[in-house]
Amino acid sequence: MKVTIKAAAKVNLLLDLTATLENGYHSIYTVMQSVGIYDTVTVEKTDGDTIQLTCSAPQVPTDSRNTAWKAAEAYFQCVDISRQGVLIHIDKTIPSEAGMAGGSADAAAVIKALDLLFGTQLPEKTMLSLCESIGSDVPFCFLGGTRLCLNKGEIMAPLPDFPDCKIIVVKPDQGISTKEAYANFDAAEWIRHPDNEGFLFAATQQDAKAMCHKSANVFEQVVEVQDRVKIKAIMRNHNAGLAMMTGSGAAVFGVFFEETDAEECYRELKAVFPTAFLSEPTKNGLYVL
Repeated sequence: MKVTIKAAAKVNLLLDLTATLENGYHSIYTVMQSVGIYDTVTVEKTDGDTIQLTCSAPQVPTDSRNTAWKAAEAYFQCVDISRQGVLIHIDKTIPSEAGMAGGSADAAAVIKALDLLFGTQLPEKTMLSLCESIGSDVPFCFLGGTRLCLNKGEIMAPLPDFPDCKIIVVKPDQGISTKEAYANFDAAEWIRHPDNEGFLFAATQQDAKAMCHKSANVFEQVVEVQDRVKIKAIMRNHNAGLAMMTGSGAAVFGVFFEETDAEECYRELKAVFPTAFLSEPTKNGLYVL
């Protein structure tokens, strides 16, 4: 028996850091949006009691360093059943070190798949708690959609669905270390913060153009990404309502309200940047196949 789940990537429609907590973590104020770029995660039972992990991307670790592996460990520690043998396979599409939560999406998919595979029917609150123990973005990836996420990301409030549009995501040939991005933020002498309240009001009104106008990502002030200026310029030349980095980088995304603009922009970007996607907002983070 096996379970296969499509796990969606995310972009940050707004990203601000508002404080440093006593434990050293940063308090975030962000609106996350699931997008139709998916890893496919398959989990099946095996003989024995070991966790096995394979992945289509050779650079991705397939041992206990992988968040999907950590998710399986956390699940078996939580449920009242003896450790079982499972094989996890990840067919990667979401690029790594991109600020798109690919690893977090895989972990969320494993939690969901194991609950279905073993019939434990864990309450959503329990599964979200498991997700939180694995990583900051994992709870959002489990639920998906359009959500305001606070503190470490585990405090979430649903927002109205982001209006229909096209979203182009481009990952330059560069990876960004999240740890280094936060260190750069801490070392910055001054940061310009976005209008969080204005953005949130626009979101409640489903005013996508106002959301785009008030959007910002504070990491763009402290993280250097090659070709970011070029990518954003191409997007704006094709009438993007928003062109911005997601997460701590390195991926850049654009929001387009006219399909023809998006298609023309995608063709131009894809000719220069192989890791480019033409996508759209999605209402969920996980889709069981």
